[in-house]
Order: sequence, then structure tokens, then C-alpha cells
Amino acid sequence: MRKPLVAAFIALAIAGAGAAPAVAAPVSGAPAGEAPAAVSTAPAVADAADTKAAASPTLKAVTLAGTVALSNCSGSLIRFPNSLDTAPALVLTNGHCLETGFPAPGQVLVNRTSSRTFGLLNSAGTKVATLRASKIAYGTMTDTDAAVYQLTSTYATIRSSYGISALTVQDTHPTAGTAITVASGYWKRLYSCNIDGFVYRLKEGDWTWKDSARYTSACQTIGGTSGSPVVDQATGKVVAVNNTGNEDGESCTVNNPCEVDASGNVTVRQGINYAQETYQFPACFTTGNQLNLSAAGCALPKP
Repeated sequence: MRKPLVAAFIALAIAGAGAAPAVAAPVSGAPAGEAPAAVSTAPAVADAADTKAAASPTLKAVTLAGTVALSNCSGSLIRFPNSLDTAPALVLTNGHCLETGFPAPGQVLVNRTSSRTFGLLNSAGTKVATLRASKIAYGTMTDTDAAVYQLTSTYATIRSSYGISALTVQDTHPTAGTAITVASGYWKRLYSCNIDGFVYRLKEGDWTWKDSARYTSACQTIGGTSGSPVVDQATGKVVAVNNTGNEDGESCTVNNPCEVDASGNVTVRQGINYAQETYQFPACFTTGNQLNLSAAGCALPKP
């Protein structure tokens, strides 16, 4: 996972060996479950498509407007397609970025009080406001690695006070080949590439994530980019949340996620980075941005 190195090492020291991920990832060791059927190694080598994607102009001018900086990660001010302007605003980041620590496998946090603050950025990456949470509406590292905070301010108030609108979360599955930008509020930096494909299961330490998005090699995200919105350059909508990458070429260990297909075959792609899709979230929130895990179509993991 992609947390700042210092923050990650502190987290490890607090949690103890074998309990929490490092540098945006879970603890070392093979993930739970059956042994992999086979392992192959696929080094990260930029191909012509990657080079072209990195050099060509973006389809839409994605900026840092609406991104936020956390104490240890990145995030974004988001809304869902049916969110009301009068609803309390939301911030999206990773589950492993929660101030409560890394959720254990199978753990889901809902409606937990929080007073965490976020630095709201404009298009140039300048901090224009400090936003405050009222609660962690949802957070988990099971099946996905995502957290949604509810704020004390509404969208209308934020827009009228600071001129910043929330990014809309797309409610349909992204497609391979999509030109994307990973927008890091922590580093005030943009990474542009394409969605290379989707991973049946992505395993890192004790955690397993389903249907993860894999980037082409042009997106070389680093520690601190955890929680960054992944923005579709054609629509300007959020399609995923950046969360991890294989740093050392190891298999299924901390900071070295491995891909597992439906047959149990494992592939390691050193230097390649990943995100967790977010299209599942809109169905689980009301127009007033209240979490409803029992709503029709809501498939997020439940407590």
C-alpha cells in the first residue's frame, strides 16, 4: 500500500510484526487461503503503448481541484450521481489510511465518530480550506481497500465558500484501456497512464482484494499516493482509488501484491501499481449521503 514510509514504519511499530502493512501494505507473509497453483514473474517493462500514453496529451484537463491531503495519505472530495447539494460532503481514501489503523481481514467499520481534518486543494494544488469529518461512514480492507468520511460541511457550502466542486464517482465498471489520471493531494502531483486490465484477486500480506484495476507502467505512484482518486480523463469521473504496487518483485508479501487468477495461478509484476474500483459505492448511499448497506444493489462487504 502507498503510505508515506515514515508513517508506515510507525504503524508497524505500533501494531507489531505480523499485524499491519508497511508503506501502504499489510504484514509480510503469504496470504491466507490455499497455496497458489503456479507462480510466474512479469517484470515491469514500459511498452510502446505506455510511452505513447505518457507522452500524449490528456483527453481532459484533470487537475488537483477537489483532491485532499491527509496526514498520511491522499484523498478526494466526492459525490455520487444522485447526491444532493445539501447533503453532507464525503471524502474518499483507502481503508489502510484510516486514523484507527489497518482494518483486519473481514473487518468493516461503519458510522464511527471521527474529527479528522483534510486539506482541500484547488486546481493548482494550493490548499484553500481545512475540512473536518464528523464520522467514518465506511471503511474496510476486505474485498476492497477504501474508506469514506462524512464531513461537517455540505457540497453547497464548500462550493460557495471555496469555489471547489466535488468529483463524481462513476456508477459503472471501468473499462480496460481507459486513459486515467491518479491525482495525489498529498504530493500535489498527477500521474497519467491507462487501465491495463483487471485482476481477479490481488493479494498482499493478510489482505485480499477483488477485481482490482491494474495500471500500465507509466503510473509510477509512490508512498503517500494512497487514497488518490483515479480519474477517467474522458469523463472527469472517479473510477477507482489508488492503493498499492509491487515494489521488490516478491510474491504476495507486504508492499508486493500478487495477482491470482480464478484457477489460483499467481503472477508477480514488479513495478506495476494498482487501484480498487469504486463503482459499487453509489448504490450503498442515499441521496442525502447516508450509508445504507441493505439498499438494493449494494454489494459492499458488511460488518
